[in-house]
Order: sequence, then C-alpha cells, then structure tokens
Amino acid sequence: MTDAELRALLADCLALWGVAGRAAATADGVVIEAAAGMVRIAPADPALRPVRWFVQTPERIAAGRPPRAAASIAAALGVVRAAVAAQ
Repeated sequence: MTDAELRALLADCLALWGVAGRAAATADGVVIEAAAGMVRIAPADPALRPVRWFVQTPERIAAGRPPRAAASIAAALGVVRAAVAAQ
C-alpha cells in the first residue's frame, strides 16, 4: 500500500467514523490530525514481519511509550479509530 493509498483510506475512515480531521501523507507514512490530537501511522520494515504497521497516538507520546505495532491494516485502523474518537 502506498502512502497516497493509505492517506485516502484514512481520509475515508475519518468521514465514515464522523470524525472531523484530515490525513496527510508524509515521508514516512501518514499523519492524522483530529481534535483528539495527532496520530501517525507508518509501515514497518519488512524484516519485522509479522508486524506491518506502527501507530503512534497522543496517549503513547504523553506516556513516553513507543508506537504500537499492528500486524494488519485492520488492527492499525482499530488503534487509529480509538485514538481519534477520544475527543
């Protein structure tokens, strides 16, 4: 999945979830900006399989924790939804 495809998927998800925000592609993934804060989702290095995505949420940043690993895009979207819906 390209960063552009991921950005489009996340923009569609925000609309589906009824969350005001925007998704923007960056050099290393996609950043979602919403009222609950900024969430970053980035692809994992292929050598880290079965981990495929890393998701950084405002709560993890505040706690000084590393990004959460996700084994699938569905798992990553669940983390993103929980983070952006916390507004």
